[in-house]
Amino acid sequence: MRIALGVEYFGSRFRGWQSQAGGGTVQDALEKALATIAGQPVATLCAGRTDAGVHATQQVVHFDAPVERPLTAWVRGVNTQLPDGVAVRWAQSVSDEFHARFSARGRRYRYLLLNRPQRPGLWQGRMGWFHGTLDLAAMQDACGRLLGEHDFSAFRAAECQAKSPIKTMQRADVRQFGDLFVFDFEATAFLHHMVRNLVGTLVYVGKGAQPASWVDALFEMKDRKLAAPTFSPDGLYFRGPVYEPHWGLPDPADDFLDAVLR
Repeated sequence: MRIALGVEYFGSRFRGWQSQAGGGTVQDALEKALATIAGQPVATLCAGRTDAGVHATQQVVHFDAPVERPLTAWVRGVNTQLPDGVAVRWAQSVSDEFHARFSARGRRYRYLLLNRPQRPGLWQGRMGWFHGTLDLAAMQDACGRLLGEHDFSAFRAAECQAKSPIKTMQRADVRQFGDLFVFDFEATAFLHHMVRNLVGTLVYVGKGAQPASWVDALFEMKDRKLAAPTFSPDGLYFRGPVYEPHWGLPDPADDFLDAVLR
């Protein structure tokens, strides 16, 4: 039986999603908890790997359950075995054709940026920070230039393993709530460090170091070294994959970040 899970986590406590030698990742913690409930090893596959320090409001994973358990066991039971900072939100049976990664038709990210002279205290690790003045209109102009199909080589980490840098950006916008800037991105897929590199570039535009048209030039030059530095992972949230309705999974946009910003 194939099971899909919705998982949230505070990335600052982990070494990223993907299992690695020495442990300390979200996948390591989740698979250990699942194995305790199943009584044997369980391998998981996720919708989108996240780096160290990056959070998730709804990571979606799937696994083939080696034993039959009620869905509540895969939620409440697993949560009793997980460390602080990660929790399963829901579990659902899915057909064997479902794949957390390959069934997704899009992915969503949000970046929270605190913009004030003082660094964050209460929100340390949960928001990025920039101390200087930012021009919202200039950043919105730059966001509009990101929409559509582009070669995102200028926003791609050197170690990125994606076969192609060409992606389709379906949403790119920024809003302001007092000292908080909220960046939203949705695309068919994302390259390694792509969102953090985009935020860094938008901040350069916002502080007046570059015009909004710089985005167009970066697309043409396709050179990562010419774009802005990679921004901090602290404010980055993976808001989940987007699936076709027939899979019947919860909407990835239904998370606490939406409630807070309404």
